[in-house]
Amino acid sequence: MIDFRYHLVSLISVFLALAVGIILGAGPLQGAIGETLTEQVDALRAERTDLRTELDATQSALDGDELYIEAVGTGLVTGSLEGTRVAVVQLGEVSADVHDGVMSQLGTAGATIVAEPTLTEAWNDPDEESLRETVAEGLRANLGAAAPEGDDANTVLGAALAVALTGSDGGTGRSSQAIDLAEQLERIGYIEAGDEEQTEAAQALVLLVGPAGQPQETAAGATEEAEPTPDVWTGVARAAQEVSGAAVLAGPTDNPGDAVQAVRDDDEIAAEVTTVSGIDRLLGRINVPLAVAARLTGVVGQYGVEEDATAVLPPVD
Repeated sequence: MIDFRYHLVSLISVFLALAVGIILGAGPLQGAIGETLTEQVDALRAERTDLRTELDATQSALDGDELYIEAVGTGLVTGSLEGTRVAVVQLGEVSADVHDGVMSQLGTAGATIVAEPTLTEAWNDPDEESLRETVAEGLRANLGAAAPEGDDANTVLGAALAVALTGSDGGTGRSSQAIDLAEQLERIGYIEAGDEEQTEAAQALVLLVGPAGQPQETAAGATEEAEPTPDVWTGVARAAQEVSGAAVLAGPTDNPGDAVQAVRDDDEIAAEVTTVSGIDRLLGRINVPLAVAARLTGVVGQYGVEEDATAVLPPVD
């Protein structure tokens, strides 16, 4: 059993250690410790100042580059789609900044926006896969010559969407087939039409896609990464190109789960579908109308600054 003398010795040892520390700190070690701390603080302040200077210089350079890109881009984009009827389709969630930025560049290009539908979650909800197949089979009969080969539901639905937006009556007006398909897609909850009723057939399609793998809230309130659905959107993009003859898939990222990247990773699809990456930045947004103009002349390309892009900028006449 531990007696009182043990506790007494322990307490004396603690007080002795404190006394030695105080004496040394106030005596021979005081200057060395103080000097060391002062030097470290001064070094950290100097490093912070250098980093701030470097950051300011980098930001200034980026701002200058942005102004140059805007000036040059405006000259290239202006009038590039003058009078061209374009439908802008949102494939799921696309941020307002990205959407508005792309629309601004299309406006500068002189494009006439005839429709702005949004595709709903019903296109990629795994719980509705069987329903999509049923709907696709029902729509196939109304597609006629535009019906794609094979039985992939995404491709059939994409073809139906493209006909609904681009089917014409021989002039600028929409065909009865296009109007009927649009009404069916809206009625079954696959598309949400824009604020303005579409009265003219589109000549080109811009497909805007958001980043893949967005966090989703579970029923228990936790968050988990959503499964990327590039196969759905690539199927839609491919069918849209086959039907319209001029479709551009544009997204903000080069993430492996991104639809733009999925197209570029498939040589067969990339040979048909034009993509634009980086539309969360000015350069990417400028590329969208230029890519549409190029696609209308039969040029296919993958535009952006990534290694697998075929060019930074679409060809400009």
